[in-house]
Amino acid sequence: MRYKKFGSTGLFVSELCLGTMTFGGEGELWSKIGNLQQEDANRLVGRALDAGVNFIDTADVYSEGRSEIITGQALRDLKVARDDVVIATKVFGQTGAGVNARGNSRFHILDSVKKSLSRLQLDHIDLYQIHGFDPATPVEETVRALDNLVQHGHVRYVGVSNWAAWQIMKALGIAERLGLARFESLQAYYTIAGRDLERELVPMLQSEGVGLMVWSPLAGGLLSGKYGRDGSAEAGSRRAAFDFPPVDRDRAYDSIDALKSVADERGVSVAQVALAWLLHQQVVTSVIIGAKRVDQLDDNLAATGIKLTQDELAALDKVSALPPEYPGWMHVRQGEFRRKQLLESGAA
Repeated sequence: MRYKKFGSTGLFVSELCLGTMTFGGEGELWSKIGNLQQEDANRLVGRALDAGVNFIDTADVYSEGRSEIITGQALRDLKVARDDVVIATKVFGQTGAGVNARGNSRFHILDSVKKSLSRLQLDHIDLYQIHGFDPATPVEETVRALDNLVQHGHVRYVGVSNWAAWQIMKALGIAERLGLARFESLQAYYTIAGRDLERELVPMLQSEGVGLMVWSPLAGGLLSGKYGRDGSAEAGSRRAAFDFPPVDRDRAYDSIDALKSVADERGVSVAQVALAWLLHQQVVTSVIIGAKRVDQLDDNLAATGIKLTQDELAALDKVSALPPEYPGWMHVRQGEFRRKQLLESGAA
């Protein structure tokens, strides 16, 4: 297991992060994803920690708060030292019947962090993330509220999930202008079958020193090798019950064919190669993996031992590359001469 610097901070986190969306099974949506209870969750958390994972991600909306409860209890049951693990959770979604029990307002953030701390049985949260963009709340209100949490010691670092590049840049600008805690990470969807964030988000993350946490690295199980181009799926698979995230199937199956070729040659699973491809992307800080069984977790953990060759990476990149889109193709054309100058000067 390798450990990577988290954003512009001095914190280091494992390149794989244990996701807890499969814990709890409360509610119609979450029951389709997983319903692991305490004993099974303890087993997964323990196995991940034994493998060197020091990063665990949850959210207040997962299983209607049950995921946070199970995660916190697992840390207690396993007697995990607080400074041996980095705990991340999120705020934004609906957590009650009230009209203000949602969004990124100061009201909801300050109320929600107390409840998350109680469910997790912790005195502080290491990474508190805004789970989605709220068109009703000014970005400055959200950034100020998060800074209050950092100043009061309830939260160590703050991050964001599922925001556009311009929205994150606006928040970073406000934080810099006012001297407030800034977003240190983006949690976003990224797979070899869904590389959309490479257009705007990746250049922004690299420019501003913001870390990237990847959610659904197997595209909701599509890249696990269980699914066929003919639409067949393994019985009981997650995609069969919850077809998310949306994927361009033709491009995805072309990618799966290329992944399978590498996997067969190496004698490993398709899922391991898909995860290894992500771990080879320079912008990626940590890849969030979730599982319902220990053998699934072990298979994912094994991806850290795969070192893809340049030829393998080139083949995978070629089949999964995004189609050209403006202004990207114009940047490539107009910047060719200057890039050549940089290469010749040794600056790139």
